[in-house]
Amino acid sequence: MRVCRDCCCGTERKHPGVDHDGLLARIEDGALGAARVTRSACLLACDQSNVVVVSPSPSGRRAGGRPVWIREVLDDDTADALVEWVREGGPGWSDPPEPIARRAFPPSGLATAYITV
Repeated sequence: MRVCRDCCCGTERKHPGVDHDGLLARIEDGALGAARVTRSACLLACDQSNVVVVSPSPSGRRAGGRPVWIREVLDDDTADALVEWVREGGPGWSDPPEPIARRAFPPSGLATAYITV
């Protein structure tokens, strides 16, 4: 999982009152042993912040999974649903739960050309 933490995502300026550090810790702790979580520079989707990209595991990719871009990861329920999905196998292995499916979005061509996930 790649968690955007740059100009907009994860900032008090853009999302006051959100415990950004707490959400990141919740995702990191929950994904431990199931997925690697990395903090990323800008993913070029600032209007969708906070953005997380979930890439499939090698076996998930062989099963047809592709990276899923998720917007508005701003609360515990969304973070928990994200972690639950990743623990179930993520892209290629299981469908995202409703809170995640509703927040999935196609990245811009520039973002996908610029960023390898």
